Amino acid sequence: MWNPLLDPAIPIGDAVDVIETVIVPRARDLGGFEVRRALPSVARQMVGPFIFFDQMGPAEFLTGQGIDVRPHPHIGLGTVTYLFKGRLHHRDSLGTDQWIEPGAVNWMKAGWGITHSERTDGPARAAPMQMFGLQTWLALPKAQEDDPAAFVHVPKSSLPEFEGEGKSVRLILGTAWGEAAPMKLPSEMFYADATLAPGAAIPLPDDHEDRGVYILTGEVTVAGQTFLAGQMLVFRPGDRISVRAGEAGARLMLLGGATMDGPRFIWWNFVASSKDRIAAAKEAWRAGDWAHGRFRLPPEDDQEFIPAPEA
Repeated sequence: MWNPLLDPAIPIGDAVDVIETVIVPRARDLGGFEVRRALPSVARQMVGPFIFFDQMGPAEFLTGQGIDVRPHPHIGLGTVTYLFKGRLHHRDSLGTDQWIEPGAVNWMKAGWGITHSERTDGPARAAPMQMFGLQTWLALPKAQEDDPAAFVHVPKSSLPEFEGEGKSVRLILGTAWGEAAPMKLPSEMFYADATLAPGAAIPLPDDHEDRGVYILTGEVTVAGQTFLAGQMLVFRPGDRISVRAGEAGARLMLLGGATMDGPRFIWWNFVASSKDRIAAAKEAWRAGDWAHGRFRLPPEDDQEFIPAPEA
């Protein structure tokens, strides 16, 4: 079976640790709006199907300012946008026109190809606004890479939530702790938003092969080691793991699932199991045949688009 670790060396004896990898995200300043990217990293391409993990903000936009991500294409993946603060206007080539609100889930399956934009436009710019959220990509199994594109929006009220022993958890995708989120998914996975009171602990689901934790705020201890906000921890398969919050509590994103059916190639916004798939999508986007080609522009946002990079 393919191993997502780039370094195949496996420690033995006392060198074995419950934490397989610690990822410190790369930060980029997009003009007053910072993005921290945890996946893909040098140490790990994926955690389960999660192949891209970006923290957006926190940031504050003044009146008249906001985000303008022009229409751009995707293939071979599903995107999940999850907000803590702010609003984003999603439009895509299927004709979807949906505002993303905190706590809700937007799942966009690119498959063979989709184009979308994300903006803070219209009334969203009439007053100052805070923005804080996560954008993740999930690689599709090889058998589903050419599936038709699809979009599903699930409101916050439809997601399973449970509380107890100092923790509050919302299950965003998949199955964990005996609960199941409502959205149908292409592969076995889990994705959850957990808030822990000071000293509270949460066990990782033990029915998923690949498991990770991203620390949004606060700090946590695992097996006697302390880790700070902005780090992603990836754990060895099979171990029973609990993550305990520090004195100030913590907010965590827990994620993972079955190991994918092989590595993936990534170029710009494309994910695929072969370079030929990437090359074909690149050629189709550069051709710009929006009426008859592989890609369309969103019907209500078709006056501009992001050109493909030259490299």
